[in-house]
Amino acid sequence: MGNSALKSHLETSQKTGVFQLTGKGLQEFPEELQRLTSNLRTVDLSGNKIEVLPAAIGNFLQLKSLTLNCNKLTSVPSEIGKLKKLETLSLNGNRIQQLPPGLGQLKALRTLSLAGNQISEFPPGLATLRHLDLLDLSRNQIQNVPEHVSELQAIEINLNQNQISVLSAEVSRCPRLKVLRLEENCLELSSIPLSILSDSQVSLFSVEGNLFEVKKLRDLEGYDKYMERFTATKKKFT
Repeated sequence: MGNSALKSHLETSQKTGVFQLTGKGLQEFPEELQRLTSNLRTVDLSGNKIEVLPAAIGNFLQLKSLTLNCNKLTSVPSEIGKLKKLETLSLNGNRIQQLPPGLGQLKALRTLSLAGNQISEFPPGLATLRHLDLLDLSRNQIQNVPEHVSELQAIEINLNQNQISVLSAEVSRCPRLKVLRLEENCLELSSIPLSILSDSQVSLFSVEGNLFEVKKLRDLEGYDKYMERFTATKKKFT
């Protein structure tokens, strides 16, 4: 991509606060964006070949949305924690294996999307994200949903297409959790904590494609209570 094209993009971005350059084969985060740290609110660099998100990302203090889906990122710098206004972080389809501790400092974050990476452990340190609505960890390599999940404030957690065989009963204590997606994992019926059905806020519990027939859920204690919540939520939206 020529310099003139990049220059015109930068000029537009200075006015709009939005920089979008997708599918252009970029191999690195454009250094020129540093000139716009004070007024960029949205950056979308999806569908490129970027391998490194530089530490300088921490200088974009006005950023509300950062999207780098389908690149070649293997990690996220801890400086990302400086982005106190960031509401959406979308890094789907990269090669990320773990998240930096700094991520927990993103106090305004509402959407954290990490589908299709190489994450093998449920990320710790996300309990401080008090406004998190959606945590998308689908299409990773997670095998275990641990006890610390109970501290998450997310309304929806998507864990479809992982390798999960262990699901902590603590998930039923998530204070705001309404939607829990666990399709196409390795769960046995006996691995399903009854408290999710009988004693949680979850009104959509999606478990198709595991090691049991979904209709067997109906035989579990607490299923009636779950169906009450499911039906009440459905009515709200119809």
